[in-house]
Amino acid sequence: MAAGLLALAVLLGIAPVAQAADEAPDAMIKRLSDDVLASIKSDKAIQGGDTSRILALVDSKIMPNVNFQRMTAAAVGPAWRQTTPEQQKRLQDEFKILLVRTYSGALAQVDDQTISIKPQRSAATDSDVVVRTEIRGRGDPIELDYRLEKTPGQGAGWKIYNLNVLGVWLVETYRSQFSQEINSKGIDGLITALAERNKTNSAKKG
Repeated sequence: MAAGLLALAVLLGIAPVAQAADEAPDAMIKRLSDDVLASIKSDKAIQGGDTSRILALVDSKIMPNVNFQRMTAAAVGPAWRQTTPEQQKRLQDEFKILLVRTYSGALAQVDDQTISIKPQRSAATDSDVVVRTEIRGRGDPIELDYRLEKTPGQGAGWKIYNLNVLGVWLVETYRSQFSQEINSKGIDGLITALAERNKTNSAKKG
């Protein structure tokens, strides 16, 4: 579990750097992964689990590199198509806080980890790819795969919309949890449940 949390924490520290539109997805992930490890190692507040600082980092540096609307929509499942814009915003806000609070504790475990990128299996013309990486440290290597899409137009480039830790895809894991709540209490019930869960997690942190 600790290893999985540490791997997921890598997603929570991606820093945006000006990137060429033709940057390969594996090169992007390598650059961003190196940046996040360096940032975490140099920030005592993040290592200490300062949630407000981590949330600020997510808002200012991570979201530009993640298609979070797609990630949230996939986690919610078919019910997303029946949601209002307000519900979509609330779902994204609560889901983001849930992820940050759930995995913030793993940041304190970062010490001598390094990231290696496995050989890319996709073609240069692909617009949806999986970049496979391995986190190496004191314990066993951690397999961490990113699924990315290439977005056109303004802000074009590769965006992360799912990740796999030790064989488990993040979005699918939450979709299973969310579907139970939606089936019993609807979308508003899911939003309420997420908000309550975040409030409980916040109280524990305090």
